[in-house]
Amino acid sequence: MAAAVTQPISSPEPTAAELIATRPHLSMHAMDGLLMDDVPLNAIADATGTPVWVYSATAVLRRYRTLATALADAKLNAHIHYAMKANDRLAVLRLFASEGAGADVVSEGELLRARAAGIPADRIVFSGVGKGERELRLALTEDIAQINVESAEELDMLSALAASMGRTARVALRVNPDVDAETHAKITTGRAHNKFGVPYGDTVALYRRAAALPGIIPIGLATHIGSQILSLAPYRVAFARIAELVVALRAESLPVESVDCGGGIGIPYRDEPAPLPAAFAGAIRGAFHNLDVRIAVEPGRWLVGPAGVLLASVVLVKRAPGGRFVVLDAAMNDLIRPAMYEAWHGIVPLSAVDAAAPVEPADVVGPICESGDTFARDRMLPPLAPNARVAILDAGAYGSVMSSSYNARPVAAEVLVDGADWSVIRPRPSHADLWRDELMPHWRE
Repeated sequence: MAAAVTQPISSPEPTAAELIATRPHLSMHAMDGLLMDDVPLNAIADATGTPVWVYSATAVLRRYRTLATALADAKLNAHIHYAMKANDRLAVLRLFASEGAGADVVSEGELLRARAAGIPADRIVFSGVGKGERELRLALTEDIAQINVESAEELDMLSALAASMGRTARVALRVNPDVDAETHAKITTGRAHNKFGVPYGDTVALYRRAAALPGIIPIGLATHIGSQILSLAPYRVAFARIAELVVALRAESLPVESVDCGGGIGIPYRDEPAPLPAAFAGAIRGAFHNLDVRIAVEPGRWLVGPAGVLLASVVLVKRAPGGRFVVLDAAMNDLIRPAMYEAWHGIVPLSAVDAAAPVEPADVVGPICESGDTFARDRMLPPLAPNARVAILDAGAYGSVMSSSYNARPVAAEVLVDGADWSVIRPRPSHADLWRDELMPHWRE
């Protein structure tokens, strides 16, 4: 496993006040407690119950505009395609559509969601190593902007489908540059042993072949080396390798109009340093400024991660020889990142009184019958009482979209906050909803 996922365990843990101070959409009010924009989070929890996801439209739009400005300031002909795998709620997608953003999709369902949210087909890029025939047919029918082809086998399948349908597919070859993104092993995608992309050394020959295939128009190259990347160095290496391929392809009189630089920009879940959008844009400009190519980027986590929280209530506090266990009504079926990636998320009390109280170590756990159902170990927290509420921070990406109904637990409701307004954007299903679509075999009825 590569380094740079979290700060070393020995580094000082940020306080609740420090965590809030670095997240502009959050503030602590002496009477109302933790606010998102102008809305007390306790008011949302009172109305919807917990656990509940809450997202700030203000934060999402602020981050999108910051990135768009950085790309423009770098004099890049660039377009943002939101990686909707991070958070695919229609209300969130509609925010990006309103800004003119495109979408990076990885499935038929995501493509249909993007279209339902109002994102035009000509702003959609389809990525993924295992696109099926039905998915490719839909992409061709919708006439989307670009299909990022990840193998010779996929290229042949797409060519046959396009020719049979009388369609033309605009294709970028996704290149695996064999670059270590210095991130968690489960979210790195640009090493030679990863399943993603065309091997670097095969790219020129496959691009040449693509130009000769029926139904295919190769328009450029794509790469994506991983997620939660906290250093610009891997980007610089990967982009330099892609730039070399652009030059090599043009030397053979093959047209290269665009380069899709992927996403993966990391966010500071704790207090670790993370790249700024201007620096990311600078790394892109450094590699491609003299090549006259259109640039695409596919951020997901960076845009929505900090904008969301998961609200939970304390069920009980258990004292045991192993220490103090704060048991929440949220669980790993809601937010699986700590169990899957050993991910660190800030945990802040909603009460201003609790947030200012003396702290002591606690393990923060959920009620599921799995030892892995743990959000934090030895976290410095105040003496939270039953029914006290906490916000698990930076949960806007890879939270709800990865949740499940394990242990027959209905998934959490979701809320969008916009200034002083808020609305439920997905209600909590009932328990009966969990089995509403199940059928009994007719011989057992």
